[in-house]
Amino acid sequence: MQRACAAALLHHGRTILHNPGSSDDDKAALGIIHQLGALSHKEGEDLVITSKGVKPIGNALHCGESGLSIRMFTPLAALSDHETNITGSGSLLTRPMDFFNDILPQIGVDVKSNNGHIPLLIQGPLKPATITVDGSLSSQYLTGLLLAYSSLGAKDVTIHVTDLKSRPYIDLTLDVMQKFGMKMPENHDHQSFVFDGKDAPDNSADIEYTVEGDWSGGAFLLVAGAIAGPVTVRGLDLNSTQADKAIIDVLISCNAAFAVEAKGIIIHPGEMRAFNFDATDCPDLFPPLVALAAYCKGTSTITGVSRLTTKESNRALTLQQEFGKMGLNIQLEADKMIIESTGSLKGAQVHSRHDHRIAMATAVAALRAEGPTEIGEAEAVGKSYPAFFRDIVSLQAKVSGLPHYKLPE
Repeated sequence: MQRACAAALLHHGRTILHNPGSSDDDKAALGIIHQLGALSHKEGEDLVITSKGVKPIGNALHCGESGLSIRMFTPLAALSDHETNITGSGSLLTRPMDFFNDILPQIGVDVKSNNGHIPLLIQGPLKPATITVDGSLSSQYLTGLLLAYSSLGAKDVTIHVTDLKSRPYIDLTLDVMQKFGMKMPENHDHQSFVFDGKDAPDNSADIEYTVEGDWSGGAFLLVAGAIAGPVTVRGLDLNSTQADKAIIDVLISCNAAFAVEAKGIIIHPGEMRAFNFDATDCPDLFPPLVALAAYCKGTSTITGVSRLTTKESNRALTLQQEFGKMGLNIQLEADKMIIESTGSLKGAQVHSRHDHRIAMATAVAALRAEGPTEIGEAEAVGKSYPAFFRDIVSLQAKVSGLPHYKLPE
């Protein structure tokens, strides 16, 4: 949804988004494109965005708590020659943004930061040039640069990339770009992206784009089904380029009982075995995978812990501590998370640390725990999945204490 908002901003004309998202991060992206000159309105269930490109109506952008938004939209805001103050809230205040201090001056953009943190003060216009970016920090920076270079019809320049993590997220960006008719770079095995001398295509016609179902949120429902189902999950595209589709590989590995049918993915509880999985390219799967591993008797190992330190919380430590309260033994060794499970958990008082995925992971784990589980700041789920607890209640779980969610009877 956020990538579609960015592409719609860059599209000169109307974009009709089917199945638009409504999470806090989605609202942040919509707010940003409004500040950058786009208009939007609802038509039934669709969202219609009209844009003439980046034409800021003010000098401030607020990115909420969205790491993707600030990393993706900062290069897009720099397409203008307006001085822009880019801010955010919550955990975004502590996330490092040194990348922009290093890269933006190389492409003609003045930038000032708060010792490598927000607020950022930038002034373009951005001028595409051949650069080398560190892909180990976050693929989201590269997403913003690809979109910006494409929108300018960049010619005879290359973005070189070292040590790219989360390749599937770049594939998702390229997929969105292609569906919006944007100028596509030559992709040389994700190590370089070459913008040739060809003219950009004419993309003035109306564009219709359907926002895919979210595998990141769907992963929690699939794990819920494996733990305490049966559950049928609809709306997930098995041909998606989303990184978190890899949850299917893990469910196969741990011998979860599921079937893919025309009406959706049907998953049942059953005896599951411990698993080993490398989540380096899909770090957002760590929380649901820990909930899953808690009911896979034995020792499970998840690799990619280094990707967790700059999320909404330090997720490695948060998962270790909060699941520890429920009786799960988690050890952190270098880049590995080692989970020793007896196959059961106990209900406990836990806390989300204001991290949406921790709230969902502990809620899913609580479905088969012995006794009730109380989750502090559970409303954090609104960041990515506002309807999470409504959906959990629809699966016959008992949830109380969140009246503003208007939980069904």
